[in-house]
Amino acid sequence: MRRLVIRPGGIGDCLLALPAIEALRCDYLEVWVARQNVPLVRFAHRVQAIQDTGLDWLGLPDREPPAPVIERLGAFDSIVSWYGTNRADFREAVARFRLPFQFLEALPAAPGIHAADFFLRQVGRADLAGFPQLDCPRWDGGFAVIHPFSGSPRKNWPLENFHALARWLGHRLPVRWCAGPEEPLEGAVRFENLYELACWLAGASIYIGNDSGITHLAAAAGAPVVAIFLATDPTVWAPRGARVRVVEGGAIEDVMAAVVSLLASERPHG
Repeated sequence: MRRLVIRPGGIGDCLLALPAIEALRCDYLEVWVARQNVPLVRFAHRVQAIQDTGLDWLGLPDREPPAPVIERLGAFDSIVSWYGTNRADFREAVARFRLPFQFLEALPAAPGIHAADFFLRQVGRADLAGFPQLDCPRWDGGFAVIHPFSGSPRKNWPLENFHALARWLGHRLPVRWCAGPEEPLEGAVRFENLYELACWLAGASIYIGNDSGITHLAAAAGAPVVAIFLATDPTVWAPRGARVRVVEGGAIEDVMAAVVSLLASERPHG
């Protein structure tokens, strides 16, 4: 069996789908994802950026699809795709070339079901636990990490609150700020490769951030995580992990209490 899985979307979308994608492993598994997410898929035989495959041209009006991408898609026995579900032109092109696509909804359709569990149900593996995990060695860096950004301003806790939290937390352990390549934050730690970032986050004594892909990354790397949710439903979108605390509403006292609780639970006993 040769299978291709296509999963577009941001960092969090990719991570929450990882248990479902891994459940689709077979004799040969190839995965196409957004370019930044390529380093995160470490169990497939081959991983490629969607942008490099020619897939985006398939189904565009008044344009013949590139022959190489049709040839590549035709080499698979099964194609499981979260890509193109809502593009009628893409689906028509797939049908015309008789390609073995199975289309899945990219967003959870049922309320109250966590996204990772929803994706597992889509591939017929509701028996598995939807806990994304990256193979990052846990190490004791002795520092806190703050990432104050997300993909949407409405998800962002005020930056002044993060600064106040950093001043308070700095009396307990060193604080390091984290940011993406394009996020404006002077002195922040930055990694181009998301897996390398995950391995660095795995050394944090605690991580605090918004509902963001990097927060999901920290949880998947095994770091203790405080996730601040302001605009989305944590029942569906919270990062998963034994060391995760979710704070809704954004009261700074609640965030501090979650930090204290998580640090206390991580402290060695005896």
